[in-house]
Amino acid sequence: MADKKSKENSNNSISRRNALKGLAALPLLGAFTYDRLKNKAFDEAKNKVVQLDLGLTDAPSILPENSMGSSEKLVRLGIIGVGGRGAALLKAAGFVEPESFKELAKKASKNDQGAIKKLERYQNQHMLNVQVIGICDVFDMRAEKGIQIASEGYQPNGQPINNKNVKRYKRYQDLLANPDIDAVIIATPDFHHSQMTIDAVNTGKHVYCEKAMTLTEDEMHKVYIAVKKSGVVFQLGHQNSKNETFKKAREIIEKNILGNVTLIETTTNRNSSHGAWIRHLDGNGKRKPGDLNSIDWKQWLGNTPKVPFSIERYYGWARWFAYDTGLAGQLFSHEVDALNQIMGFGIPKSVVSSGGIYYYKEERDMPDTFQSVLEFTDRKFTMLYSASLANSRSRGRVFMGSDASMTVGNSLEILANKDSQQYKNKIDSGLISKDVPFYTYPNTKNNKINVDAISSATEQYYTERGLVGTKVGGKSMDITHLHMKEWIDVIRHGGTTGCDIEKAFEDTAAVLMVHKSYVEGRKVEWDPEKRRIV
Repeated sequence: MADKKSKENSNNSISRRNALKGLAALPLLGAFTYDRLKNKAFDEAKNKVVQLDLGLTDAPSILPENSMGSSEKLVRLGIIGVGGRGAALLKAAGFVEPESFKELAKKASKNDQGAIKKLERYQNQHMLNVQVIGICDVFDMRAEKGIQIASEGYQPNGQPINNKNVKRYKRYQDLLANPDIDAVIIATPDFHHSQMTIDAVNTGKHVYCEKAMTLTEDEMHKVYIAVKKSGVVFQLGHQNSKNETFKKAREIIEKNILGNVTLIETTTNRNSSHGAWIRHLDGNGKRKPGDLNSIDWKQWLGNTPKVPFSIERYYGWARWFAYDTGLAGQLFSHEVDALNQIMGFGIPKSVVSSGGIYYYKEERDMPDTFQSVLEFTDRKFTMLYSASLANSRSRGRVFMGSDASMTVGNSLEILANKDSQQYKNKIDSGLISKDVPFYTYPNTKNNKINVDAISSATEQYYTERGLVGTKVGGKSMDITHLHMKEWIDVIRHGGTTGCDIEKAFEDTAAVLMVHKSYVEGRKVEWDPEKRRIV
């Protein structure tokens, strides 16, 4: 045993000597003397030198001071659609339902860590100095809840709202006709987005529209033309660009740390009825509220085929292609925007999609197993998208380069290829391991979003994908709030939003190509001259 231990110690010494030789060969060695290395964890020091040599740092973004915004002009909002996502967008703007806030504060006072994290994230939001004066929803219950949130809810500073000027509209056209409303949030089912956006910008209203922007190619062009002509501030609800991890991933791509990226794999895995948009039942299996007496079914249907009232369709509309583009619009849209924010690749040259309804028996058009291959021939890489709604295995976004691979979600890590030319000397010297990531971001557990504090499986899924929170200046922030704040800031001061109409057009074109290929069972291509799918 003694001989074995002595041999292990000898091997460790040789490994350390080799690594130190590698350190000595780097121009940054002056920052790390041997004496200083002895006082640190050896591997941590190694990794730090590699990161600095590559120009990577963990310097946090600066979080602007949180203020009441008293010097800013008040922006008066209207919101169309106050379901789950609509309520989340109101929260992002600084309005939380009073009972929910009180319950969260109560749990936090009892040291409930999940409640503490959620409360802290809300309290870290900026005071945007906005006022909601118009609420529109075809469902009476949701409209009433929206009015309560906007008039009696709680702000991030913990102060209750006292706004007696909130009005409920049964028709969105009447809300848009109110000249006192400066900007609107559109959070209806997807099939209403295009016409509502066009009508809103035609009345001079700034627009924050949830994804997906449109269901058809003709709608996409009409929305693009209307927004460009109007000059209003437009923001599509793809909040990925506000995640600090995604910003770091873009920096890594720009610095060529991965080498030539020729393959990107991105995925979606969920395994629950709610995650598959079977949403007309509550957690106890009971039918959710809503009937012809409380829901304006004719108005909800809009220009879609006239069908009898269906509580399944009302809550689970994403399962039918009359109302949505299925997995393409619901989940792939997040992925293509995230990757486009990181790579800046625009619209794919060609797409092939396939899949089917292999697991779920409920009525639906949306497949539960789906995949798509997107070719970017001008950029010389391929994107693979794979989705399953009947398996919960965690699979991340992976960028595969000639020198290293990068996995990106709520955090990111880079693993060198064993045969990398860029990192050959560092691998040979022991400075970089072939089996352990040489860079992670954020690099401490304290900077990561606490996934364990998330309650539902769906919420945990979005958190792991980096679609919920991020750390800015050491503070946990909701990225939808940061996306909303950016929209309000550009309304006031000018500039460009992170998902403006140009970026939204690119994302939407990719989504429609993926969907069209699946529905028509063929390869589709993008004609850059005609700006059309062929």
